[in-house]
Amino acid sequence: MFAHNAKYENALSFSRFDSDHFLSPQSMHDFELEDKRWASAEHYYQCAKYGSAPYAATVEAATSAQQAYRLGNVWWRCRRADFKAVRKTLMTRALYSKTIQNTEVEQALLATGEQWIIENSAYEHYWGIGRDQRGDNHLGVIWMDIRRKLLNAQKANNKVEI
Repeated sequence: MFAHNAKYENALSFSRFDSDHFLSPQSMHDFELEDKRWASAEHYYQCAKYGSAPYAATVEAATSAQQAYRLGNVWWRCRRADFKAVRKTLMTRALYSKTIQNTEVEQALLATGEQWIIENSAYEHYWGIGRDQRGDNHLGVIWMDIRRKLLNAQKANNKVEI
C-alpha cells in the first residue's frame, strides 16, 4: 500500500482546472508576455505548444481557458518538437507574469506563507501529485518558487542601508 505523505496533509491544494482558484492556470487573470495580452496562463501555455504555427491563433482566440485547454490538446502533430523539454519553463513564465501583473494574485500567494502547495489532480503525475501522491507536482513547485522569489524581492527592498 502507499505510505501517507504528512507534508500534503496541511498543504494548500488546488486543481489546475478550477478557474475560480487564483493558483489555477485557468483563472482569468490577464497579463502581458511576449508583446501580447493573454486572457489566462492556460491561453499562453497552450499557444506556446505550437510556436508560430497557424493553429496557435485559433487557441489564442479561445473564449475561455477551458476552451484553450481543449483546443491546445487536439493537434499533437503540429506541436513543437521541443515541447516536453520547455513545458515547465513556459508554465513558469506564464504564472510568474500573471502573478506580478495581478496584485490580488500576488497578495494571495504571499498570504500562503510557508505552506506547501500541491496540484491535486488524481490523474496528472507531471503537474500534480496524482492519485497515489507520488507525482512530480511541478505546478505546486512552480508556485512555491514564485512565492520564494517574491519574498526574497520584498526582503531586498526592505533592507535599510546605514
